[in-house]
Order: sequence, then structure tokens, then C-alpha cells
Amino acid sequence: MKNNAKTAVILAGIGGLMIVVGGALGGTGGAAIGLLIGLVFVGGSYWFSDKLAIKAANAVEVSAEQMPRYHAIVADLAERADIPMPRLYVSPDPQPNAFATGRSPEHAAVCVNKGILDILSWEELQGVLAHEISHVRNRDILISSVAASVAMGITFLAQMAMWASVFGGGGRDRSDNVFGTLAIAILAPVAAAFLQAALSRSREYEADRRGAKLLGTGEPLARALEKLDRGTKLIPSTVNPAQASAYIANPFAGQKSSFSVRMSSTHPPMEDRIARLRSGEWQH
Repeated sequence: MKNNAKTAVILAGIGGLMIVVGGALGGTGGAAIGLLIGLVFVGGSYWFSDKLAIKAANAVEVSAEQMPRYHAIVADLAERADIPMPRLYVSPDPQPNAFATGRSPEHAAVCVNKGILDILSWEELQGVLAHEISHVRNRDILISSVAASVAMGITFLAQMAMWASVFGGGGRDRSDNVFGTLAIAILAPVAAAFLQAALSRSREYEADRRGAKLLGTGEPLARALEKLDRGTKLIPSTVNPAQASAYIANPFAGQKSSFSVRMSSTHPPMEDRIARLRSGEWQH
């Protein structure tokens, strides 16, 4: 309940930013435009999030005949979680990672990178897949897709506001508002990124907890996260930054990061996630 309330507050904050930036473009009319654009972005993410994510990962669907163990593990986890069997994909990406996508449990897909198949045991991979199935069950994939799409909409509106303030018509009143509009145009996308990151981090903790509950132990996922932490730092990723929050491990963990980048990271610290899994906190 606490986590869901936090999710609602953050999503409302992101949506509010959309309206604020729209208002900077043109008062009440601009706010309405901001809301309309937000709805368009949300609608697009609702219907096409899975297709966009799978295409971005260059992933291909695999059958039970091609990868029977992969299918058997996910089928068992889906039955435990009481959700339909998702479609299964493999990406050729050599970085060890995985993600789930789709607008609902009935339209979900799970994808693993080739890199993760190379370094994890089947037991550890089961821990990862339990995490991803938990995302599907919690509808996190829709929530994160909506948050990402609205954040992109805010960036789009902010750019419009910036150009409008620079190249708009003259007039004393307009000149007085240029700096305020520019400030909103610059700061709103930053605020949206921080809110989106906070949302993603809270959902990752919850998926870890529920994944451990599905298996009755947090150890397989803890061991997997240790390997993924090392692997993502050693092997660079070509993932689109807009898709980064969908992955179980931060695809850009190997990049040098400043304080601001760490604060806006879409993933909680790996050491914290591992410690929670091994402390038995997931049982409460």
C-alpha cells in the first residue's frame, strides 16, 4: 500500500509537470495543450510499449522447442504468480541483463540478453525471471512506460517553450517572462527525470521482494545481481536511455557518474538490493 501510494504521488507529479510546462507556453490554453500531449504520449506507451522495447533490443521470440528450460522456468513462475504465460525473447546484446514489457499481464513479454545466458546458472536465472514476472504481475511495466512517455512529453514541451521564449514576439510583458519560461523549460525535464528515477527505484525493490517470495528464497536473485553488477560494469550497452529503467540492472553502470547522475539513476544500489534479499526482509 505504501509503495503504491508513492507510485501514485510520483506519477501525479510527473503529470503535473506536463501541465506546468504547457502553461509556460501559453497560459491556460498552453496547460490544456500540455495535458493533451501528455495523454497522447501515455496512449502511445499503453498500446506500443512492448513492440518498441523489443525492437529497441533487437530481440527475437524463442519457442519452447528452441529453449525448453527457459520456457519451463517462466511457465512455472507465471503459474505461481497466477498470470498468463508471457511471450519469451532473447536479445543478442552481450551485456548480462533482462527486462519485461507490455501493457498488462495478458500482453506481456520477457526478454533476456545473450550475455545473461552466458554467465548465470539456471537457478540464478530463475531468480532473475521471478523478478521480471513480479514486474508483470504488479503491472510495473505499464507504470514505467507511462512515466517514461510523459517524461519524454515534458522534454518535448520544454523544448517548445524554450524556442517560443527565444523567438516569440516582442513586447515588454513577454520580455519579462522570458527568463521564467526558460527556467521552467530547463528545470522541468530534470525534475521529471528525478521523479521517474524515484518511481523506478521503488518498483525495483518491490519486484525483488515479490520475486524472492515466489521462490521462497532471495539467494538465487542475490547471486545473480552480484554477477550482473560486475557484468554491466565491464560490458558496455547500446540500450536507448529511454529504455534503461526497464532492465533489472542499470545498463549504464559502467559509465563514470557524477553526484547528479547517481541521484537520478533509475536503479537502486546493487549492494542495497543484495543486502535486502539476504537479510530476509522480503519475508515481511
